Amino acid sequence: MRPTRYIPRPTARAVPLRDADRLRPVYAILATVIVALALLVLTLQNAHAMKIQSVKSPGGIEAWLVEDHSVPLMAMRFGFRGGSTQDPEGKDGVANFLTTMLDEGAGDLDSSAFQERSEELAMRMSFTDTRDAFYGNFETLTENRAASVELLRLALTKPRFDADAVDRMRKQLLAKLAFSARDPNKVAAKEWYATAFSGHVYARSAEGDEKSIGSITPADLEAFRKRNFARSNLSVTVVGDIDAATLGKLLDEVFGDLPAKAELFAVTKAQPKPGIEKVVDMAVPQSVAIFGVGAMARKDPDFMPGFVLNHILGGGGFASQLMEEVREKRGLAYSVYSYLQPEDHASVLLGSVATKNESIAESLTVIRDVLKRMATNGPTETELANAKSYLIGSYALRFDTSAKIASQLLGVQMEDLGIDYVEKRNALIEAISLDDVKRVAAKLLKPEELIVTVVGQPQNMKPALVRTQSGG
Repeated sequence: MRPTRYIPRPTARAVPLRDADRLRPVYAILATVIVALALLVLTLQNAHAMKIQSVKSPGGIEAWLVEDHSVPLMAMRFGFRGGSTQDPEGKDGVANFLTTMLDEGAGDLDSSAFQERSEELAMRMSFTDTRDAFYGNFETLTENRAASVELLRLALTKPRFDADAVDRMRKQLLAKLAFSARDPNKVAAKEWYATAFSGHVYARSAEGDEKSIGSITPADLEAFRKRNFARSNLSVTVVGDIDAATLGKLLDEVFGDLPAKAELFAVTKAQPKPGIEKVVDMAVPQSVAIFGVGAMARKDPDFMPGFVLNHILGGGGFASQLMEEVREKRGLAYSVYSYLQPEDHASVLLGSVATKNESIAESLTVIRDVLKRMATNGPTETELANAKSYLIGSYALRFDTSAKIASQLLGVQMEDLGIDYVEKRNALIEAISLDDVKRVAAKLLKPEELIVTVVGQPQNMKPALVRTQSGG
């Protein structure tokens, strides 16, 4: 479902493609198809047979459960609405800082004791944040479930935030910031949001900066936890070796001590500012570009046609139009792609391309031409049929492990799509017509509104572009 945060793709290789280079992707695709077909045989039945139960604890906490007693494991995924948008002014990076601290000691256990106990139990616990949510991942063996659940409860309700642990994590976060400042992919993504959403909370960095990270105290971490971790903004999915009655008790054990209602800052709806181009000068041998436009919300009726459209445009790997025009026909870049990113308060269609500095301008021109042609003509019947076939056939592969099932269902929950979404999702795609996709293409793909950030030392770019120096 929704991706946690922008993940850069492999670095581009801007060289003409030899015949052998062209054949390798074909062989890779054939191998992938063979493996996928084998997996589909095994997973399609499981995906269709999967029974999702809505469970309510004695204390009123709701969760979705998929029972599977074939393996003595349980996977839990949970999320609290309100991620880095809830960072206080001047404290950018609090939510991200907190993700590193919840397993650094809780209750009577300091960091070392907590980590040692987790290893003894073979328990997995981790936390991540996005702009709009704070996520937890938890996995345990059935025989160690009670003790593992107690550690999770302590992490969420009684984290210690000891000074030595806070200082250690702060140093790691500052080192990560320094590394990210030299990564053109990360700089380009950060600058895109800062440019597109200037003046809105989405423009702020979820990781913060050296000043904000340096100012965050244990009190700031605890304040964020108390305001954001509550039963009112909680979603939970559980998959594995547990029944509904036992899960109900477990939910109260883990989450029952949390406040009933979260105290979230209000976040306004946003629209990206169209038609802005920005270059960040960085001494690297090739340039990275992030490009995008505003898109439809996740629950908009046009989202699913847009989802299929994006697969044809840039989400379908070697089958996409962007890859065909930029890489296959012209050899301008090794990779180019696009994806729909629905946030809670805005939605965007984003893409990326990386190539040598002298080729980035031409690559962006080709990308604009592809968008214009798609907006004008739409895809062909064959392209639509192939995209629908792939998207429908590959869906079952998202449900071939307990952890994947839990993650997928949590995404459905957080996006409020309904407990029956998994059953009806493929039918929604199958019902999309060529007219639907053409209509959405005309509405969505506006090359003149493209927001572009380029990091590198691009040549042949328009002189009117806003240019800044890299902070790295």
